[in-house]
Amino acid sequence: MRDLLIRGRVLTFLKEPQGIDDTASYRFIEDGAVFVRSGKIVHIGLYADVAKQAGPDTEVADHRPHLVLPGLIDTHLHFPQTQAIASYGAQLLEWLNTYIFVEEQKFKAPEHAAFIAGRFMDELLSNGTTTAAAYCSVHPESVDAFFAAAEERDMLMIGGKVMMDRNAPDALQDTSQKGYDETKALIARWHGRGRAHYAITPRFAITSTPEQMEMSRALVAEHPDCYVQTHLSENRDEITFATSLYPEAKDYTDIYARYELLGRKTLLGHCIHLSDREISALAETEAVGVFCPTSNLFLGSGLFDRDRFDKLGARHAVATDVGAGTSFSMLETMDEAYKVLHLQGQRFSPLNSFYMMTLGNARALDLEDRIGSLHAGADADIVVLDSRAKPAMELRMQVASSLAEELFIVQTMGDDRSVAEVYVAGEPMKCRRRQTKAQADVELATA
Repeated sequence: MRDLLIRGRVLTFLKEPQGIDDTASYRFIEDGAVFVRSGKIVHIGLYADVAKQAGPDTEVADHRPHLVLPGLIDTHLHFPQTQAIASYGAQLLEWLNTYIFVEEQKFKAPEHAAFIAGRFMDELLSNGTTTAAAYCSVHPESVDAFFAAAEERDMLMIGGKVMMDRNAPDALQDTSQKGYDETKALIARWHGRGRAHYAITPRFAITSTPEQMEMSRALVAEHPDCYVQTHLSENRDEITFATSLYPEAKDYTDIYARYELLGRKTLLGHCIHLSDREISALAETEAVGVFCPTSNLFLGSGLFDRDRFDKLGARHAVATDVGAGTSFSMLETMDEAYKVLHLQGQRFSPLNSFYMMTLGNARALDLEDRIGSLHAGADADIVVLDSRAKPAMELRMQVASSLAEELFIVQTMGDDRSVAEVYVAGEPMKCRRRQTKAQADVELATA
């Protein structure tokens, strides 16, 4: 890996912003630079100062006037649903049975799993996302494909096989013992290998028997450094069904609590229709509620109440939730998050949006020492954003007068076209893809 000096308008967050004028929450350097060596950030600061430290022979990637930020982070999505985005006309349970369970049966085939895993990773990178927490299918082949594709690109990724032993097609069911055995083998094969992190993944209470939940509890006890990911309180029919299957539980959240699945490394997708008692239980256990705005709107599930999470001291993150989520773009996701919260009279500044996509989500994953901010010793996962990527954005930017205004323009109008470059462990991935495509075009033309 070569030394690299990435020049541009550098922005990184230091803490959660307390309002649109909270300049103490971030560091912004108009002519800044990030010095990268061996996949790690060595130093950031004024270009003139960092260039002296890097030395005259260091390669410079000059991205002015673009913004240079930490790579974006997605905390909940489903890689087997990549080809199921934009499946029409159903709420959660019908949508799962009509589209998703049909799609996921394809992932028994290693070739299909590998093909989609590669496209999935490239879609993330095209949208500036360098780390994500993803669900695989019930098949170990899907997990192998997922982590192999991430490893090929040197991406820090979190993932795991879903465990399902009821209320799903036979082809997508394991058993409590099989789910345990396959998960344990996958943890041994992938967790801690390179940049891979494993997530123990009982899909949700509806598709796991009490016996499988007990096996999930055992896996968590045996592997406390792994993540746990599941779904909670997305849809009212889901809540009714789940609680009917576990009548002894106080509520939906209590199902997971009874099996000791709530903890600091637990990611709970959606968390829309929670009582104060349930949010307080998340706060007490430090589990993370994951806000998935495009998915919640697409399936008509409901509106996430961020202010109530903050009031009760519960942790939260944001995510695309592809494929119910309608875009791989965290920019487009935060645009919808703004609207969801605005509908409830809740303020969500562009500073908060960019904090959540970077340092906020890194903190939710307990990975802020490695990703989510630009600091010495961090992994060099970096995104370069073009605020003028589209003609309408360029026109709007002509009258923008502040950094916060510029960020809101990127959030509201931006998409994958706004991602000028993305670096993974210091390597430029968009540039590499362009070179690969150009080489393929030449080979095709001369064949």
